[in-house]
Amino acid sequence: MGSRRMIQLTADGKARLEAEHRELTDVDLPDLRKRIQDASEEGDIDDNSEYEELKESYMQAEARIRELEQTLDRAEIIDEGSRDGTIGLGSHVTVRADDGFEETWILVAPEEASAIDLRFSTQSPVGRALIGHVANDSVSVEAPAGSITYTVVTVA
Repeated sequence: MGSRRMIQLTADGKARLEAEHRELTDVDLPDLRKRIQDASEEGDIDDNSEYEELKESYMQAEARIRELEQTLDRAEIIDEGSRDGTIGLGSHVTVRADDGFEETWILVAPEEASAIDLRFSTQSPVGRALIGHVANDSVSVEAPAGSITYTVVTVA
């Protein structure tokens, strides 16, 4: 049997995935089970759209739990930051856009990416463009609205 690919996560990313798993298993699934049971006790479930939506939500939650379990089972914690100033997995990168707006991002594995939390996948267009660069480099990223140029301000 072949070896399974390890998934490199930051410690914070692993903790976030573990918290999501707990929320799904301890809160969401029991709630959905109860709501499905209540809906089925209300009568005809053959033409009950709420019942069908609840079942679909339950199946999606179960699928996400399985996905999280597989990810966490193969998780390997990486050190955050850059040892030599070169952007790579786990790097904290401050970039300045053409319009002068600055933001600090963390480059992470796809499994823990979250644009809302400024955690970008190394496999995303911006992640791929930044890998291997250092402070003061300019990097162009192709976005749906066109090309965006970022200047790397710091790499930590």
